[in-house]
Amino acid sequence: MSISRVPSRVHVRAPGKINVFLEVGQVQDDGYHDVASAYQAVSAFEDVWATPADTISVEVTGSVDVAGVPLDDRNLAVRAARLLAADTGYRGGVHLEIHKGVPVAGGMGGGSADAAAALLACDALWDTRLGTPQLQALAARLGADVPFALMGGTAVGVGRGDELSPALARGRFDWVIVTSQDGLSTPEVYRALDEHRARHALDISPASRRPRVDNDVLHALRAGDAAMLASSARNDLQVAALSLRPRLGDVLEAGEREGALVGLVSGSGPTLAFLAADAEAAIELQIVLSASGHVAHHVHGPVPGARIID
Repeated sequence: MSISRVPSRVHVRAPGKINVFLEVGQVQDDGYHDVASAYQAVSAFEDVWATPADTISVEVTGSVDVAGVPLDDRNLAVRAARLLAADTGYRGGVHLEIHKGVPVAGGMGGGSADAAAALLACDALWDTRLGTPQLQALAARLGADVPFALMGGTAVGVGRGDELSPALARGRFDWVIVTSQDGLSTPEVYRALDEHRARHALDISPASRRPRVDNDVLHALRAGDAAMLASSARNDLQVAALSLRPRLGDVLEAGEREGALVGLVSGSGPTLAFLAADAEAAIELQIVLSASGHVAHHVHGPVPGARIID
């Protein structure tokens, strides 16, 4: 009889994401919105190490500011571990060490990447042997962006954003992300969008159809054409995020003035994502924005989803 070798420590790396397109539907009776998004996983990563313990606990460090990250059951990685334990009947614990490289509360899905990494790490550590469909189902219960952090690459998400289908993306897209010290609450941004639409009597996404990703975005991704993607990229939450953080508009204008093909608020913000023509142009833009006093990073996509690191 063969005996499986259960590791004593598991290291998983999961990516942050950029919404290269985000259409937001009308608010529903339950307070949520249907969305349609084109996600791209990018080379800003969360690293999670899982080791056996009697209880479930977490510690957090990072190359980004982690002061606001909770260390209790509000932490999405802790919730992921508890959900997996409850679903599989596992009675032990785990200590999670998280090193964050994705901006906190920045609209790039760092917390979701932590949750995805925790699911994969605990599954390996506890030898619970869930398959990808089961892990994806648990991920969807934790939040709309968690399934994509497991999948990675490029994908279209509809519904709450967690009904995913892979999207073909050729080549490499180079981005410069500019972070902000002041985070934005996702629910606050959605409320601001609803208020903006009510104030201006806007009916952006009629109830007669669900939100959808524009075909031009999908064509641009398939072609690997950054200029085409820049002309079709859109984020419905951008107007709301800018109303809450008006100074972000000045940074967007500066990035585009300095050569970005397009600048977008990433997700619910306040992180900004600038699409560059290629890696060289992205490095030049990063240097210019950094010299202007901004915290700027060059990342690229698409990259793989959560994976175990040997």
